[in-house]
Amino acid sequence: MENIVRYEVLILAGPEITQDESKELEKQIENVVQLKKGTMISFERWGKYRLAYPVRKNEYGVYFLGRFQTVKDAALLKELDMLLSVKFETVIMRSMISLLDKSVSLEYQRPRSLEEAPVGLEMATKDRRNNSYDMNPELDNGQEGDDLGNE
Repeated sequence: MENIVRYEVLILAGPEITQDESKELEKQIENVVQLKKGTMISFERWGKYRLAYPVRKNEYGVYFLGRFQTVKDAALLKELDMLLSVKFETVIMRSMISLLDKSVSLEYQRPRSLEEAPVGLEMATKDRRNNSYDMNPELDNGQEGDDLGNE
């Protein structure tokens, strides 16, 4: 009996990825997995998120999570890596393939994406962040700007 293992591939795409590119990405990953006698468990678009630091000069990215099972095969992983890093090089900024523990449930709790978050919340945190950097300590003593330097 062959040893079946589960993998997941986490993909960070550029914020400008189209729906057609997303579907093509899913189709190509599924084709590679099926060629190696594997099966796709799921492929989900997590959504658009603000990144902790810019990646390829982008402050936002779209995450995808694909899960599949197959016989343990290094050639499959190498082929998937080549697909993501070469064929989709212009669309995908980062990707990571991980082996999943069979004893762990496939359930997960993902954070809400920017597309799901209320607009007011995003703007409130953005305004607060900008104000903290833009404040001039000399003007914060209760005086108006015109009164500075006039004694």
